Amino acid sequence: MSDTGAATARRRVPLRELGFWYGLAACILKPLTWMFMKRAWRGMEHIPREGGVILASNHISHVDPIALADYIVYGAGRPARFLAKSTLFKGKGLVSRVMRGAGQIPVHRHTADASLALKDAVEALHRGECIAIYPEGTVSRDPQKWPMVAKTGVARLALLSGAPVIPVAQWGAEQILDSYRTKGLHLLPRRTMEVVAGPPVDLSAYVGKELTTEVLRGATDDVMRAIAGLLEGLRGEPAPAQFFEYHRATPEQRMSA
Repeated sequence: MSDTGAATARRRVPLRELGFWYGLAACILKPLTWMFMKRAWRGMEHIPREGGVILASNHISHVDPIALADYIVYGAGRPARFLAKSTLFKGKGLVSRVMRGAGQIPVHRHTADASLALKDAVEALHRGECIAIYPEGTVSRDPQKWPMVAKTGVARLALLSGAPVIPVAQWGAEQILDSYRTKGLHLLPRRTMEVVAGPPVDLSAYVGKELTTEVLRGATDDVMRAIAGLLEGLRGEPAPAQFFEYHRATPEQRMSA
């Protein structure tokens, strides 16, 4: 759906249902999206109206969480709960208060048991929350901004919780801020934020199996291939056959990333 189209009905979340801190952030950020972002949204029908669900997206810019949250809240009609490192939730400062008050989800890094690192996220899914996750863990360093090899947290979260994984692809935010390459924001003219969700990724082949490295890698790659397939449609070109691995890239490849 775009600013001028009506391909899929939008579902809005009343501000009173978001809570104070989430509602405050929405009131601040929403006018910015109107001023600097045009929207081309599709696939909201794939996001269930209720129940625990994982939205797994590619990450192309440090500003794309704004576009993604806009799509989830004002398109799919669900509060978006993003995963963030647990240290941001500690203390009495403004950041920790906002993170807790907005219902974002802490990830407990450096935990000996990898499953415990995601315990709050699993509990949130069991409560019926909509969790947004960037499986790559950082903005893509692929020279052409295709999805990279992802961390296996998305697979572990899905298989521990039983929640469906909805692949989401986005394109356009890199024109506002091309992270790692250029400095400064390019706000005008308004850029089109293309976001599309696809049907749930079929992870049935991994359900009930021990969460070995092979199982987690296979499930994660299936999720990333689904995201890359959606991104091919947005970009009108095929994705690379192999996911980019920054730590194995040549110096020349790293310079262009």
